[in-house]
Amino acid sequence: MKVDQKGHTVSIKNTEGDFTAFVMKITHQYKTFENSNIIIDLLRCSDISIKDITQFKPLSKIHKKSKKSFVIAVDDIDFNEVPSKLTVVPSLLEAHDIIEMEEIERDLGF
Repeated sequence: MKVDQKGHTVSIKNTEGDFTAFVMKITHQYKTFENSNIIIDLLRCSDISIKDITQFKPLSKIHKKSKKSFVIAVDDIDFNEVPSKLTVVPSLLEAHDIIEMEEIERDLGF
């Protein structure tokens, strides 16, 4: 797991082979990231399925309740199958754009 902090956003990359272990590691270390917006970078992961991505639903729900953004970047899936509760985008640029838009919405009181 590789973590990069840029301003108010933390980007987390999966550098481990086991996806479930990666999800568990993020979940256990969540207190470290809870005050930042989170981008889960899965762009270099092959064979990611919708089932894998949905493992982040509970963490995403908790994070969004605390008025922070939780975005997953993955490029090789059918975006129409992604649950509406998750924010999934095909690039890191779009992930940062989503976070900026959500920050503006929160500042405006939406």
